[in-house]
Amino acid sequence: MHLKIITNEKIVFDEDVDEVYTKTTDGEIGILKNHVPVMAALDIGVTKAVKNNEPKYFTTMGGVFQFKDDNALILTTTAERGDEIDVARAKEALKRAQARLAEADAELDAKRAEAAVARAMARLKATLNN
Repeated sequence: MHLKIITNEKIVFDEDVDEVYTKTTDGEIGILKNHVPVMAALDIGVTKAVKNNEPKYFTTMGGVFQFKDDNALILTTTAERGDEIDVARAKEALKRAQARLAEADAELDAKRAEAAVARAMARLKATLNN
């Protein structure tokens, strides 16, 4: 099957794979060749693509996942390869987001801080296995 991960700026990944695992708003899903068609909203999280038992990890910051005719497509505003993420920068972003969350007065600020924490944690998780 084929996986393509696209942002509005570039094609992040475009290769044949054996398995795809990603986080939707309804939970995590795994897709193998010949899976029934699926369309799902993506949550902030990590997408794992496996080819020849070699996993590759990507952050996916929301978006849409579609699988049909052995073609998986992820359309997202932001996606990064796990092996290209600056770990120190991601850890700093997580600290800043957690500090904002601790001091968030308004509900809107708290929601933004929670989203920032989720993004930073996804970026760090994507680097763990590289």
